[in-house]
Order: sequence, then structure tokens, then C-alpha cells
Amino acid sequence: DFCLSRGLGDVYKRQLPGAASFSLAHSTAFLYTGKAEDILPRRNPLMILIGTKCRLEQTVTDALTAANVGSGALPVFGTPYMSALMENAAMTCLQSFLEEGQGSVGTHLDISHDAPTPIGMKVWAEAEITAVSENGKMVDFAVKAWDESGPIGSGTHTRAIVKNEKFLAKCNAKLEKK
Repeated sequence: DFCLSRGLGDVYKRQLPGAASFSLAHSTAFLYTGKAEDILPRRNPLMILIGTKCRLEQTVTDALTAANVGSGALPVFGTPYMSALMENAAMTCLQSFLEEGQGSVGTHLDISHDAPTPIGMKVWAEAEITAVSENGKMVDFAVKAWDESGPIGSGTHTRAIVKNEKFLAKCNAKLEKK
């Protein structure tokens, strides 16, 4: 059995592989006791909750620098890694609303990286669902990132909900056309 209570401002934290922690917040209120799989919402634009937030955090290492990835020459937190952390937060935020066999892919990312972060400092990104398309296939997010000294980036992100197998089949069909 599984017990979950959600209320205004509630935040749930879990550990994720590759990230220090993950938290998910919902802006609705309910209490459910039963099996976890029974409460996962099915994909329906009315079921994806506007205002749902997810936060991911990690510590900057040499592997996460602009110099290491090639996007710059300095040993500071690289913009590609900040954008990946923002996208990962959005993907994680949305995944709990999807049916088995569904996923999401990023289709648009418009961000600014406004402040440098040194190796050894903790960074975190937050994604908040701001809109769902009428057909329920496109989801918009506000994304923000911080380090221990304050804000380091912000912007918007859009993800498309896909059927994983169909999406991969279409992608891999490109190999047959070359």
C-alpha cells in the first residue's frame, strides 16, 4: 500500500540517479491511500496540473564545465549542462502524468545563462508547468536555475508527449533512407 497526501505547497522529495535530489510540488489538494499505480493520472490535458513543479540539483564538477564540453574555455558550469538540468527537471515533472509507454521530448528551449558558477558549488533547476495545449500533446514550462549565490538562468521550455515506440521507430526509419 501507498499513502500520498498533496496539499497547497506540498513538496515531495525523492533521490534520482545522477542527481542529488528531486522534488515535485502540486497545487491541488487530495489524500489517497492505496496502490501507487492507481493514482498515476492518465494522459489527459485536464489531468496535467498547471503549476506542478520539479526541482533537480547537483554539484558542479570538472566534468560539468564549459571547458570540458567545449562550449567555452573556462572551468565554470557549462550552459549545455544548465540547459540539460532544466530539461531534465521538466521531463521529470511531466513523466508522472503520462501513461506507460509514453514519454516526452523537448521541442523548444529559450533560456539565458546569466551568472557563472564555480566547480564545487551546488546548482539546481526548477521547471513549472505553465500551459497544456488543447489537444494535450504539448506542455509549456517556466524553467529557472540557481546556485548557492542566487539565480543563474531562466527561460521557457516546451515538451511534446509521444508514444515511445512509435517515436523511436520513426527516428530509426531515417537510417533506412540514407
